[in-house]
Parts: sequence; structure tokens; C-alpha cells
Amino acid sequence: MTRNFILLLSTGFTAALLTASCQKSFLDVPVQGQATTATDPNLAVNLVTGVYNSLFNGEAFGGAGGDVHGISFIAATNIISDDADKGSTPGDQPPLNDIDNFTTTPTNTFVAALWNGYYSGISRANQALVALSTASLAPATKNQLIGEVRFIRAYYYFNLVRFFGKVPKVVRVPKDAQDANTDPAFQTRASVDTIYGVITQDLQFAIDNLPIRTQSAVGHANKGAAQALLAKTYLYRKNWQQVQTLTQAVISSGQYSLVPDYSLIWRYAGANNAESIFETQSGTFNNSDIAAGGYCTWQGPRVGPKGGWTDLGFGFCTPTPDLVNAYEVGDRRKAATIIAIDRSGRGLGTLLFDGFRIPSGDSVQNAYYNYKAYASENKNIEPYLGNRDQKQKNIRLLRYADVLLMNAEAANELGQSAAAATYLNQVRTRAGLAATKAASQADLHTAIWNERRVELAMEHDRFFDLVRQGRAAQVMKAAGKNFVAGKNELLPVPSLQIQLSGGKLDQNNGY
Repeated sequence: MTRNFILLLSTGFTAALLTASCQKSFLDVPVQGQATTATDPNLAVNLVTGVYNSLFNGEAFGGAGGDVHGISFIAATNIISDDADKGSTPGDQPPLNDIDNFTTTPTNTFVAALWNGYYSGISRANQALVALSTASLAPATKNQLIGEVRFIRAYYYFNLVRFFGKVPKVVRVPKDAQDANTDPAFQTRASVDTIYGVITQDLQFAIDNLPIRTQSAVGHANKGAAQALLAKTYLYRKNWQQVQTLTQAVISSGQYSLVPDYSLIWRYAGANNAESIFETQSGTFNNSDIAAGGYCTWQGPRVGPKGGWTDLGFGFCTPTPDLVNAYEVGDRRKAATIIAIDRSGRGLGTLLFDGFRIPSGDSVQNAYYNYKAYASENKNIEPYLGNRDQKQKNIRLLRYADVLLMNAEAANELGQSAAAATYLNQVRTRAGLAATKAASQADLHTAIWNERRVELAMEHDRFFDLVRQGRAAQVMKAAGKNFVAGKNELLPVPSLQIQLSGGKLDQNNGY
């Protein structure tokens, strides 16, 4: 199988935001006689490629590019929720334990890496948009590339506003250091409404200028992806009519469908399948694997006290018993989501889809692991060139099942219970379950929320769902976590960013 993926060969860009000083972009200082974006459109196209490649960033310990989809992202979406624990060994990476237990402080390394990663990606997007504005491209091509960049920028801001609430609205490249240090936009936090306005405008432009899936290159943002992400944006704003309208457009497009076998979605063979709306890409480059940094290895099963085998990773982000017990009897999604370690005492081990056998519990650190993050090292099953830090795993960021459940939730909120049940049951049928018995609006509300949990388990949505539903405090406290209502819905603004802004960035409540 040939994998299409996006790779940045060379670009120049300002990767850091809110630094003490700012250098001019190479875009602002053309070298005499050298090609510019006005004469060579490939320069602009390469910058667009660089925006896509920022999705790979997973540097949680101060590396260039920060963390977009590495362990910081995993922690701030999955580990923070009731679906996952920190996992690994008790003493490994205490700052992750702080995120898990809501004892995070503004100096948390992983929170800082998250902020840096997303603003590094936004910086790349802004640089690409500057380049495209002067690129010698046909208008339709130029607008399509701008739409792709604005889609990714919207995705970054959508995560930032859910992580931190108010954040700086940075939608242009500063002219110079003085500009960066004097424009309040670079050093103060814009309101949540303002940031959602940026997201909405970016995505609407993408909808208006991107082709449908079958007319787009694999791995590139398309019209359906922009519609789905805008629908999800409106989901958090409780604009139910817009959620229904946009999700119905995706459904009616005929571009997407549920994959019959749920377990195949997260395997190499299931990349960019009929259910995929948007996902990070992966592949090979320079005889090595390339993908989102560390995504599989951070979550891979870890050797335990007895040892005796070569483990698959660090063992973080382990499904909780509460998630394990959330599935109905006969739900096919459970076995496709959770690697359950054999603790029967009979030495059976756990056999994975590629034939790899994980030993029994006395040789394994944790009881459960995330199957959706597993990538095979059996080269006869999935491609693997030996780079564990970048196993060829696409991260599924938007799926058709999510669109169906968003539509069901919106329909129910609008008093259309029959329509809500129809799309809810499509998801349940694929899982091998009977149609829902919920009939009233209140019962359907609960049924849809429960379905979102098990359908999208370990896919980075659960905590955000609980916050938007107003249930975070109730659920987190029931899970034994130190959640404080009015504080822990958001992460703290990194203290270093406040210092670099000269104190102009304010802190979130309670930190």
C-alpha cells in the first residue's frame, strides 16, 4: 500500500511566539536576484507543506516546534479525563501526574510545550499566508491553498481556546521587533468570543474555497473537513441549528460512511478510509519512519517487574477501569479500543492483531493500554523501519461517526427526537448493539453523551465534552480527582509566557 503524506523539505519561519526579541522573516527581506514567492510559486507551496508538517510536532521537553500531538496533547486531552490515567510507573514524569490529578501549576513543562507547539504552528500558518498573498498562482489554486492553511490555523485555535480559554489573537506576521513588542495582540489574551470568531472566519473561508474529498489530495484539508470542524466549533457554542446544518451537509455529501469493522480504523490499512474526515499523515523519509512525534511510543505497553520481554513503549495514558466498564455487553468497540493485559494467573498473555503476544500481568506494568495508539513492528503486517519515536500512525482527528453524533445531539436539542435516534442508532448498529431505548429528550441526551464516550474513547474529546456539558466537576470528583469547579476546566497560562509578555498576559482563575 502506498501512503500519501506531506513532508516539508525546507522552509524558513519564525517558530517562537512571545519571545523577548523578534527577527524579520526571510519573506520580508528578499535577497537581490533570488526567487521570491511572486516569481516562484513553489516557495509558497513549500510553506503550506510546512504548516501541515507542524501537525507532527511532539517536542515536550523544550525542542523546536513544541508539542502539538505528542505527550503534552495526550495528557491534556486523554490523561486529564476519566477515560485514562497517567499510567507508566508512579515516579515517571510527575508533571503528567499533576495534569491527571488537577494539581498542575503554571510551570508545568508539558503545558508550556503545548502552548509553544500550537503557537509555533500558527506562526507557520501566518508565514504561509503572507507568502501566498504574493504568490504567482491561479486565483482558484491560491484560494484553495489559503483555505487549507486557514483550516489548520482554525484547528490550532480551536484546541487552544479549549485548553486555555482566552489566548492571544495572532493572525499576522509582525513587521519587526518593535511591532511585535508594541502591538497588544501579541502580548495580551483576546476574549473567548474573539478567538471563536477567528476560528469561524477561517473555517468559513475554507468551506467556500476547498474542494470536496474526492477532488482533494489525500491528507489535505477539504470542504467536508472544514464543515465538520465548524460544526464542532458551533457544538461548543451551543448553536444547535448551525451544528445540524453543517453536519447534515457532510452527511448529504455522500463523501463519507461508517467503516463496517471498527477495529480497522486505527490500523495502517485503515488510514484515510471512508470514515476519515481529517487525520495527520505518516510515511517514510530518508529510509526512516515519519509521523507525529512519540504518539505511539508514549502510549505503548511497558515492561513490568518480572520483565522477560522487549516492551513497546513508556506505558502512559492507560484506560481506566471506569472506561472499561462503560461499554455495554457485546459492544465490539471495547476490544478495539482497550488492550487488556492477562491477569488470569494462567500465563495466557494478550495476543494483538498482528500476532504480537504481550506477556501476562506480572511482566507488564499496567492493566490496560490504548489500542488505538498501537502500531505494529511486524514489517509483514504494517510498514516499520525502526524509528519508534515516529511510527507510521495517522492520528484520526475528525471522523464521520463524530459527525453523526453531533447531528444527533443537535437534533435532540432542537426537539427532533426521531432524527436524533436515527443517527445515534447508525453508530450503535456498527458497534453490534441494539437500537437505543431512549425516547424522551432527557433520555436521548444521556444516551448520546454516553455514546460519544465509548465511540470516541481515547480520541482526545472526552474531557472537552464534559466541560461543554457542564459535567466536568461532577464526573472528575466521582473519579477521585482533585477538580475545582471554575478553575480546572482550563489549563494555566505558562508562567514563562507571562514573564516574556512583561506581565501583560493574565492568568486563568485559581492559578
